[in-house]
Amino acid sequence: MSQMVPPFAELLADCRRSAVHLEMRDAYAVDYETGDFAAWRKTGRWDNPEYWQPWKDLVSKAVGRGVIVRRARIVSEPVSEYIRFEYSGTVHNIEAGEQVRWLPRRQASDLTLPGNDFWVFDHRLVEFNHFTGDGASAGPSLSEDPAVVRLCSVAFEGVWQRAIPHERFKVG
Repeated sequence: MSQMVPPFAELLADCRRSAVHLEMRDAYAVDYETGDFAAWRKTGRWDNPEYWQPWKDLVSKAVGRGVIVRRARIVSEPVSEYIRFEYSGTVHNIEAGEQVRWLPRRQASDLTLPGNDFWVFDHRLVEFNHFTGDGASAGPSLSEDPAVVRLCSVAFEGVWQRAIPHERFKVG
């Protein structure tokens, strides 16, 4: 059941109107962030230009084409150390042109949510991000099934409506 999934940069490059991303984990064990996480623990800052510049370039090109890029994060409170790390780097998402909001998990209890983090591109394609139990990436999968796209789109909008804009959300 292996599926060829194009690189994320291609998916976003093909996007014309909107790209929305929902994150629902309190911790990720993403290999390429390991050094940044350790540095953040010492400094409280996540300012690695080698990490952020490619993302900023990719997103700013999409936004420049008129694509609206939104990211929502559902988080437990008090937030985990990893979420404080993500929060410290969110300034770079915003500088790239993303809109970012945060929703305390207690406020999501009555929402219907898919079982995995996802991106929805132009209300036509979903990329699910799968993770192992310890938070490592288990690879993505795609769906163009209209029912799946609708589920994810409705879930995202439900979260977005309740979520707190980044500039007003405090991690404490």
